[in-house]
Amino acid sequence: MNEDQKALNLLGIAMKAGKLVTGEDLTLKEIRKEQAKIVLVATDASEQTKKKISDKCRYYDIPIVIYFTKAELSHAIGKERTICTTLDNGFGKKIRELLLN
Repeated sequence: MNEDQKALNLLGIAMKAGKLVTGEDLTLKEIRKEQAKIVLVATDASEQTKKKISDKCRYYDIPIVIYFTKAELSHAIGKERTICTTLDNGFGKKIRELLLN
């Protein structure tokens, strides 16, 4: 199993554990509260969405990864989403290790 698949599996587990928020509004709320550990935005999200989320993450110093497609993210968490945000240190750390190294 490659790093990408491991990261997607972790997203699914985080979702089941209730440690993941999805969607733009909830993600922005968690970024502002500085609860977000890592934000994943689909590569095929709109440029406006990518910019808005990237700017917020940069301002609050939260790691952001624009990596998987909407289909990959949606499949991993079991519902159609463009943005996934991890709220748990453990999941966040592991996903960062898998995707950012």
